[in-house]
Amino acid sequence: MEEGEEEEEESESVRVKDILLKRKIGKGSFSAVWKAEHRGTGEEVAVKQVFLSKLSPRLKSSFHCELNFLSSVNHPNIVRLLDFFQYDGCAYLVMEFCAGGNLASYIRFHGRVQQQTARRFMQQLGSGMKILQSHGIIHRDLKPENILLSKPRDDAILKIADFGLSRTVRPGEYAETVCGTPLYMAPEVLQFQKYDSKADMWSIGVILFELLNGYPPFNGRNNVQLLKNIRSSTGLPFSQMILLGLDPDCLDVCSKLLCSNPA
Repeated sequence: MEEGEEEEEESESVRVKDILLKRKIGKGSFSAVWKAEHRGTGEEVAVKQVFLSKLSPRLKSSFHCELNFLSSVNHPNIVRLLDFFQYDGCAYLVMEFCAGGNLASYIRFHGRVQQQTARRFMQQLGSGMKILQSHGIIHRDLKPENILLSKPRDDAILKIADFGLSRTVRPGEYAETVCGTPLYMAPEVLQFQKYDSKADMWSIGVILFELLNGYPPFNGRNNVQLLKNIRSSTGLPFSQMILLGLDPDCLDVCSKLLCSNPA
């Protein structure tokens, strides 16, 4: 889901070509996500409906990046694009349906997870991130809401989703647009500095911290306060109880991902 998007459920069936859009499960300023069914096969799918007239030139570029990337990859930790078509001013991305919902819901339901679960989840995210970086893709909105679970169980497979703010950056190039979700944005993005794929690694660090604690490491009433809290921190704000039980390697990975200096 893109920035500002909220999960919701609306019961309203709409037929578009071979797809029956059964229930709207997400909605943003320029797209909607549906739980749907392929009328020919009966397969349950997720459909992202993009309202093309609402796309600014920058968002149109990100949409083409999303479409090109998803069309070219088939990896267990990247949500799979099954089909794509345009109809009546909208683009429709037909994707695999992930019955486990998203990682944000998982954390809300389970609270903080055990280290072995965090390790397994991070290995999967790392595998997905390797694919992104091999294609020169910066996701720019990595957060638990945009990580899907294949099924509603602890042995679920994690899938990185919603590339609506993504862009391609060649080696030696940098992005400048400030976008994403503040709690998961790297300091260099919050400071309006140029950035590269390392900004995504900060977001992964925030997700790891949240898995281990049940909440993100830094917050603030606004972006300025959030950045001030990041800068003034002398270490990661683990509770002493959690810190005592952490494997040194786990703490080391989290600390290095959440280093304010991207270099």
